[in-house]
Amino acid sequence: MLRPIRTVAAAAAALLLATACNSASTSGAPGGAAGATTRGVSADSVRVGGIVSMTTASGYSKKDTDLGARARYDRANAEGGVHGRRIDYLGAEDDGQDPARNLAAARTLVQQEKVFAVAPMSSVTFSGADFLEQQKVPTFGWGTLPSFCGPKHIYGFNGCLVPMPGGTLNQTWPEGLGAVLGGTKGRSVALIAADSDAGKFGIRTFTQGFTAAGFRVSYAKAVVPAASAPSDWSAYTKEILRSDGGKAPDAVVSVMQTPYNIGLFTALKRAGFKGVISDPTDYDPGLLTKEATRQALDGVHVLLQFEPFESNSPAMRQFKEDIANAAGGKDIPLNMHMVTGYMSADLFLAIAEKAGRELTVESFQKAAAAFSDTGTLVGDRAEPKGQRESFGCGALVQLRNGRYEVSSPFRCYPPVPFR
Repeated sequence: MLRPIRTVAAAAAALLLATACNSASTSGAPGGAAGATTRGVSADSVRVGGIVSMTTASGYSKKDTDLGARARYDRANAEGGVHGRRIDYLGAEDDGQDPARNLAAARTLVQQEKVFAVAPMSSVTFSGADFLEQQKVPTFGWGTLPSFCGPKHIYGFNGCLVPMPGGTLNQTWPEGLGAVLGGTKGRSVALIAADSDAGKFGIRTFTQGFTAAGFRVSYAKAVVPAASAPSDWSAYTKEILRSDGGKAPDAVVSVMQTPYNIGLFTALKRAGFKGVISDPTDYDPGLLTKEATRQALDGVHVLLQFEPFESNSPAMRQFKEDIANAAGGKDIPLNMHMVTGYMSADLFLAIAEKAGRELTVESFQKAAAAFSDTGTLVGDRAEPKGQRESFGCGALVQLRNGRYEVSSPFRCYPPVPFR
């Protein structure tokens, strides 16, 4: 008799557990429709968490993404929250830029912390994407990974930057560099990235984008070891500097992070390269405190997919004020990680506001399906367009003599089809 009793008890426990889990994910917001997903929503708050690579093996850190998100949520709460609900921002889980930790962080936020949304998500790995999509968790970050392109519940704050076939490509980088060079006709470009899925996809997309803009792509390889930056870059620089019919290309574009760029750019300059150098990551005054770093990045044109900090627009003035408030009034150097967190939070808040007082995942998704606004730090936004293509806006800044200067003004370019 003991075995049947234990079996029944186990079944009953499983039923209770399932009921508890269902209750956690479908109740909490007064007045929510039967079966509506209101995990993390109460009468007076909405729980939100983040996933950010705070620490990495290379020393590269996106920790200020958390500060940027907190700055935007702080202002939202100071203004009364979203339809009277305070944003209960739990801060960001550190994934260490490790796929296993990224998935673990996603599980922790959903299963233990019971968050309604993840905003921001900022890492070069997004192994938690499938889990968050399955759990119907609205998730926001920089749309530089394929996971931001296609899923219903995952949003890039500037749209989808690495689309699947049938989507479009953002042309800010090739068109901006074309303007810097005085045109693309007859110009050549070398593209280099880390040997990773993201690097390979980046090479594929940017090869198409630069070709569509009129460049001749003389070199396009994702060959740099992804685990750590090389100590000797000579093999890469020799190949790049002979790639255009035995001579150097007009421009070298790195689709890599700062520690890699410092080594590559230093090696290129020592080898005598005089052309244009560009990357998408090194817009950070904090990098300029070290002389060697400042020399390596001097003259580099950095791609931005938001208004430069040098802008004096109302949106940029508000951003600076919010960051200063979140930092306790301290005058801290601004960087693009802050923008990532800030604009991830901003897009989440904008859609949540449109969703209305009866906030559920279903009402949120309905609001997102017809969402648009204008005049933001990333230009005009629209969903679900942003889950298929980028918002198409950006700028280039150049580091010169220890200061960043706008080399190609913030503007929006027509996208081109991705094949």
